[in-house]
Amino acid sequence: MVAKHFGCAALLAAVFGLMTGPVEAAPCGNTGAGFEAWKRVFANEAQAAGIGSKGIATLMGTSYSVGTIRADRGQKSFKLSLDQFMAKRGGPAIASRGKSMKGANAALLASIEKRYGVPPGPLLAIWGMETAFGSFMGNQPTVSAVATLAYDCRRPEYFTGHLYAALELVDRGVINGQTRGAMHGEVGQTQFLPKSILLYGVDGDGNGVVNLNAKADALASTANFLKGHGWVRGAGYQPGEPNFAAIQGWNAAGVYQQAIAIIGRRIDGQ
Repeated sequence: MVAKHFGCAALLAAVFGLMTGPVEAAPCGNTGAGFEAWKRVFANEAQAAGIGSKGIATLMGTSYSVGTIRADRGQKSFKLSLDQFMAKRGGPAIASRGKSMKGANAALLASIEKRYGVPPGPLLAIWGMETAFGSFMGNQPTVSAVATLAYDCRRPEYFTGHLYAALELVDRGVINGQTRGAMHGEVGQTQFLPKSILLYGVDGDGNGVVNLNAKADALASTANFLKGHGWVRGAGYQPGEPNFAAIQGWNAAGVYQQAIAIIGRRIDGQ
């Protein structure tokens, strides 16, 4: 299986160079009133930082997403107890179906584990938790979602990096203005944010294209993400074990991290 990877040294330098561009001149806002003016300022900065005409045109075509802001303000499930979170998100059902998916995708998962050292359990737990194994990947315009969050005053620095990455992906033809995903701009079967696509996206099925809507690419990219966050082949991934830190890199919510570890253990039969 060929692994075509976006993350070469030159690309990483370009990405981080964009992230350190003069982004402070574009003022944030807490409503959509200033979004169009913000876009014009940001477009000038992005163009100066090396974003091409396709990326700039896509940025200028974005719309302020009230739905994205509403979702960003309403992430109440992460404040639940672990038991409540597992029940709300269907943890037992994910584990049960994950065992079936493990058998159905045995060859692919074995190949991924051989290459990246990540066993099936946590990959299937993430896949199931994020999109119910690819059954719903979201319908929110991706670049508009990321642009809205880069403009919003709550976390502009964090999402500015993802917006630059999204525009770079547009220039490269990986995504476009019609690409759709989750409310915060995540795309694909395991829900990658744009910067993570640039850093960790790989071609898992050997067709020469990185497409995170494809199962093999999404699972291989997720394994590559975990490896890039310190995953140690053969080590445990429960809380207190070496690989739990890599799961923490995937999502900042403690209940989510613990749920992935528990569901993964059940899938792996540990």
